[in-house]
Amino acid sequence: MKNQKQQRLSQTTNHFDLLSEEIVFTILDFFGENPIDKKSFSLTCKSFYVIESKHRKNLRPLRQEPLSGILTRYPNIIHLDLSLCPRVTDSSLTTISNLCESTLRSIDLSRSGAFSGSGLLRLAVNCRNLVEIDVSNATNLKDAGAAALAEAKNLEKLWMGRCKLVTDMGVGCIAVGCKNLKLISLKWCLGVGDFGVGLIAVKCKEIRSLDLSYLPITDKCLPSILKLQHLEDLVLDGCFGIDDDSLAALKHGCKSLKALDMSNCQNISHLGLSSLTSGTGGLQQLTLAYGSPVTLALADGLKKLFMLQSIKLDGCVVTCAGLKAIGNLCVSLKELSLSKCLGVTDEGLSSVVTKHRELRKLDITCCRKITDVSIAHITNSCTTLTSLRMESCTLVPREAFVLIGQRCPFLEELDLTDNEIDDEGLKSISRCPNLAVLKLGICLNITDEGLTHVGMGCPKLVELDLYRSVEITDPGISAIASGCPDLEMVNIAYCKDITDSSLMSLSKCSRLNTFESRGCPLITSLGLAAIAVGCRQLAKLDIKKCHNVDDVGMLPLAHFSQNLRQINLSYSSVTDVGLLSLASISCLQSLTILHVKGLTPRGLAAALLACGGLTKVKLQASFKYLLPQPLFEYIEARGCVLQWRDKVFQAELDPKCWKLQLEDMVP
Repeated sequence: MKNQKQQRLSQTTNHFDLLSEEIVFTILDFFGENPIDKKSFSLTCKSFYVIESKHRKNLRPLRQEPLSGILTRYPNIIHLDLSLCPRVTDSSLTTISNLCESTLRSIDLSRSGAFSGSGLLRLAVNCRNLVEIDVSNATNLKDAGAAALAEAKNLEKLWMGRCKLVTDMGVGCIAVGCKNLKLISLKWCLGVGDFGVGLIAVKCKEIRSLDLSYLPITDKCLPSILKLQHLEDLVLDGCFGIDDDSLAALKHGCKSLKALDMSNCQNISHLGLSSLTSGTGGLQQLTLAYGSPVTLALADGLKKLFMLQSIKLDGCVVTCAGLKAIGNLCVSLKELSLSKCLGVTDEGLSSVVTKHRELRKLDITCCRKITDVSIAHITNSCTTLTSLRMESCTLVPREAFVLIGQRCPFLEELDLTDNEIDDEGLKSISRCPNLAVLKLGICLNITDEGLTHVGMGCPKLVELDLYRSVEITDPGISAIASGCPDLEMVNIAYCKDITDSSLMSLSKCSRLNTFESRGCPLITSLGLAAIAVGCRQLAKLDIKKCHNVDDVGMLPLAHFSQNLRQINLSYSSVTDVGLLSLASISCLQSLTILHVKGLTPRGLAAALLACGGLTKVKLQASFKYLLPQPLFEYIEARGCVLQWRDKVFQAELDPKCWKLQLEDMVP
């Protein structure tokens, strides 16, 4: 009798109730980023619901309307990301400031419009623990809004990119009020000049990171900037008002500087660079993309930078002598980027990689003059490479790609888009067990055989791009899906022989969140349904020109793909019924529907009204005159941008003809 009573007692006891909150919090910390996991946990029982509410520290809602209820449920929010909300009004900011008064430390408003200085003022005054605010892209924010931000006295990080109406006066208020700033980004704040930047440098002594990209500044503010004792990261991208003459007047550089970006500074040559970097012996990262030619003189100016680890020269004209001089630097580079550089040859590149054997990342995208000679030197010297990007290196023969897998086994990222690699090359690359990102777009010589080797040898693969690799069919995709269960992104666009069988194989990859299959005419609603059921984390879907996908495929998406945020239905067979069914997906924000013949004006209007979370919709221009103007005004007032396209129907080209046309366009 006693044993029976004990058994009944044990059956009714929730053993988790015996654990302290701290222990359950520790368990929750091990949960992944998938929101479904924590949601499932919270719905298990009342005690789990309460514990999960207390544990949640970060929040990223899709709309502002439910903010009051959400913040009441989650009282301990530290970081609030509102970048997915198309509109955040002053009323919402007031609600946040009242409910998160003592806990909130970080808020992201980077893509949210409709708020003003009034709302920011309440937020800054009430939430005294705020240390990070992002108001990037607040194009209507003026100096009054900047003055409101200045009331956040403990602010340490502030992003104001593209706040084009803010002037020196607004930035001056921030400089005076936020003296603890360690990071500020004023990128594209076109109303801010030397005076405002100078005030930041004088008043905010703790600045570590300063982004002044595309500001109309001159040499007047530079002395104050370079006197900042803790400055580590300085971005002067596109500062056309700075030239060699202004930099020549500088007597001392910034000793604490570790990263310097001077991209698109066409008026600065090796002379100005030498002046700016004098005394910055601790510089580790230097970016000179789309700037002056990389000559012997420029490279010689880098010899004093003994700590330099990364050089990015994307889009520059490069001389062989300049590359050789970089190769002769006494430092050991870890990263070198020559993407889209004109003048890169086998002689120059081989000289660099032979000397810098510790390279981890190398980008030679569109270096169209290099051949197998460069690949041989890269793979022989830089055997510890983790990232190699070499898109459109079209003179490299297929035999050279075998060397990559044989000699660089630590690769984690490999971009071979638009190259001559074949199955033997893929077989060799399959020897890289840590490979996570593999891009094989427009590789017309690879087949299922090579892809099968990748599936067997690269189990950590997360991203696979097969765009227009037209010889790939179902067996290759099946091998990838079977051997790489952690796939998150797959692009099989214009692989014309892919069928539903491939989608059924990929449906077993439960982490898949991005799937592009545009231009695959054999895919039907049956395969799409399999993806919807098996891949619940799906967030981006492109089925443009999948003519056999209709309403039957939309219904499973509407039911199972509740994380879907972006979808392209152009040229599909979806009708009003299928489009309207997508309204049940609360996360849906971006919709592209061009040349969808089954869509009527009435059906489109109903779908636009029902999908309340949309932020961007691309539509055929013909609908603009078939629907009432007040409808568009109402949709736009909710924060949705309507983009009209007057695009004629396009028949698909044969992929090989398409590549020949592309090559004719390349100089």
